Amino acid sequence: MASRSAYIKRMTDTIDTAAAWEAFAARDRNADGRFVVAVATTGIYCRPSCPARHPKRQNVSFYRDGAAAAAAGYRACLRCKPDAVARDRVAVAEAVAAIEENDAAAIALDDLAARVGYAPHHFHRLFKRATGITPAAYARGLKARRVAEALSGESSVTPAIYEAGYSAPSRFYAHGAKRLGMAPGAWVRGGAGETIRWTIAGTSLGPLLIAATEKGLCRVSFAEDASALAARFPHARIEPGGVALAELAARVVAAVESPDRDHDLPLDVRGTAFQEAIWQALRDVPAGETRSYAELAAIAGSPGAVRAAGTACGANPVAVVIPCHRAQRADGGEGGYAYGLERKRVLRAREHDGRERARRG
Repeated sequence: MASRSAYIKRMTDTIDTAAAWEAFAARDRNADGRFVVAVATTGIYCRPSCPARHPKRQNVSFYRDGAAAAAAGYRACLRCKPDAVARDRVAVAEAVAAIEENDAAAIALDDLAARVGYAPHHFHRLFKRATGITPAAYARGLKARRVAEALSGESSVTPAIYEAGYSAPSRFYAHGAKRLGMAPGAWVRGGAGETIRWTIAGTSLGPLLIAATEKGLCRVSFAEDASALAARFPHARIEPGGVALAELAARVVAAVESPDRDHDLPLDVRGTAFQEAIWQALRDVPAGETRSYAELAAIAGSPGAVRAAGTACGANPVAVVIPCHRAQRADGGEGGYAYGLERKRVLRAREHDGRERARRG
C-alpha cells in the first residue's frame, strides 16, 4: 500500500500552485471547489475566497479537496466552511434534475430552493454562479432544446411545441424561438428562409471558415469550406459574405491572432441547455487560464457529466470565439481539440503571453 505521504502528494501534485496562490490572494469565488487552501500556522483549510486575513505564502499549501487536506491533518475553517462547496454542487445538480423531470410545468424558485434546502435568493445566486444561467433560463433552454428535437421529426410546428412542454404556442414564441435563432418553421425545413453568409479568411493558424446570420456568428472553423455549412443547414440560403461580412470577419481573425483580448463578438449558436452552459463557462474562463472537463461539468450543474462536458467542447460551433482550447483533462493533459493539438497549444501560448504582458504593465 502506498504511504500516507505518497497519497497526499497525489492529492496535490496536479495543482498549479502559482495560479492557486493568485486566486487565493484575489479571493476569487470562481476558484471555490477547485482546491482548498491549508494554513500550517493555524492547522485549518479554507476556500480560496475565504475572507479571513491571508497568511504568508510559505505557510500555505494547496490540496485538491477537503478530504485530502483532512488526510494531511488539517481541519475545516469554521468561517468560510469549505466543505459546503460540495453541498452546493449537489444542490445544483439536484435542482437541475428536478427541472428536467418537471419541464412541462415550471417549478417556482421558492419550491426549487426548498427542495434542496436553501433560501430562494441565495440559491438563485448559487445556481447562476454554478451554471452561468438562472433556474428559469435553464428551464427555458431545456424546453427550447426539446422543441428543436421534436421539430426534427414533425411536419407541423404546433404539435412539436406542445410535445416540448409549452402550454400554448404563444409561450414558445415568447421564449423558445429566441433561443432557436431560426424561426421554428425554418428549423423544420433545414434552415429554409435563412441567409447565411460566409468567407474564408487567412490566419497564422491556417484558413478559417467564418459564417454568420443576421444575428451573429454561426460557424467558425479551421480547414472547412462552404460545404460544411450546406451539411449543417441543407435548406438555408448560403452565399459569399463579401463586404457585408468583411468587418465581422476581420474581428474574428483578430481573435485568433490575439485570443487574450476580449473581442465581444455576436453569436447565433444553438445547443442543449447543458452544452450552452458549458460554452458560457468556457467564455467565463479568464484568458491564459484553463479548466478541466470535470470543473466545467460542475460549473454547468452536472458534476458527474465529465464525458458530456468533453463532448460539448467538441460540439462547439465557433472555434476560438467560444474558447474550448481552455479545456483540459483533470490530470493536466491537453485533452482533445477538433482542429489539432498544435493549434490548441498555440492559442493557449498566445493567451499566456498576452496575460504576462498585461501583468508587467
